[in-house]
Amino acid sequence: MNQQAVRRAAIATFAVFAINGFVFASWAARIPAVTRILELTAGEMGLLLLTIAAGSVIALPLAGSVVAKIGTANTIRVGGFAASFGGLIIALALFQHNVSLTATGLFFFGVGIGLWDVAQNIEGADVERHLGRTIMPQFHAGFSGGALIGALVGAGLSALDVSMSLHLLVIVVGVCLAMVLVPRMFLPETPTSGSRADAAVKTHKGRSAWTEKRTLMVGLVVLGAALTEGAANDWIAKASVDGFGSTEAQGAIMFAVFVASMTLFRFFGGRFIDRFGRVPVLYGSLGSALVGLVIFVFAPNMVLAGVGAVLWGAGAAMGFPMGMSAAADDPARAAARVSVVSTIGYVAFLAGPPLLGFLGDHITIRWALLAIAVAIIASLLTAPAAKPLPASEFESVKH
Repeated sequence: MNQQAVRRAAIATFAVFAINGFVFASWAARIPAVTRILELTAGEMGLLLLTIAAGSVIALPLAGSVVAKIGTANTIRVGGFAASFGGLIIALALFQHNVSLTATGLFFFGVGIGLWDVAQNIEGADVERHLGRTIMPQFHAGFSGGALIGALVGAGLSALDVSMSLHLLVIVVGVCLAMVLVPRMFLPETPTSGSRADAAVKTHKGRSAWTEKRTLMVGLVVLGAALTEGAANDWIAKASVDGFGSTEAQGAIMFAVFVASMTLFRFFGGRFIDRFGRVPVLYGSLGSALVGLVIFVFAPNMVLAGVGAVLWGAGAAMGFPMGMSAAADDPARAAARVSVVSTIGYVAFLAGPPLLGFLGDHITIRWALLAIAVAIIASLLTAPAAKPLPASEFESVKH
């Protein structure tokens, strides 16, 4: 294939990852405003946010079939439009101070984000194959970078007292425009029998990816990585405040240190994978996450805890993108397998941190974070499953 077309597809894929991260984080940054507008307690807001998780968990297992039928570009468009529709409902609901309508909007938002996520990972894996080098971590760095920008924008708009409804409307317009234009640069969906979509349809009608041993093992690798990232996103700042007596600003800085480390290693991690291989880098990254977590929990002061956060972020950077690459090794089964692995990862990402919060009520959140070590060790034990599939095993992975 024309390398210029592949490079254009890489730029477009990076863009949709970044937009996805921007949209999600710009919403998350305004959650305090939503809580205030709807006059909810923290617990009630937590229950309301579960509707996002519900929408995503429903959409993720179905995303592979959707990609198989309409292709990655159109699936991302459907996901973007669904998320935008949810945004419109939320904007109206907040204007009316309507909790039930907000929950409906958040559900559609979760469905859209779920479809979007699976499709962008499938496209990213296909671009990676055509480039002949590891680039998936850079796409996920785009998500992290977009999320960081989205959080800053959300915080800035909040400081300026910009209406949440107006904020959402502007994002909806921007996302809809991007969904029309950006996927045009994706790799073409050819109508031949060897096309990505056709091959996926054929294999989807056969065995289920949920019954494949390798796919489930890769899912366990991603589970540990996703829980590691999700728990840090939700709790590292609070653990810093509660565990070290730091200010909220210092806790936010600790979170920024974690995100910056993760983003940096995602940008440059592909070079290590190409040089040393997927499994050795997985061992190194998961080991780094484990060591960083232990240092953070047992550190006697914020400075040493910051060192732990750097190692923790570096370790959390690579597991999810490498898992997506491993799931998509066989182009013919990529849609179904990425859907399975994404579902496992996102369940851990979305459901794990609240469980840690419940545990933290009994032993403090700082010590509760040690539970993540169990998931990291499980990922270390299953890391060999992510070894690249030889071409001879395509469409023939044993159950």
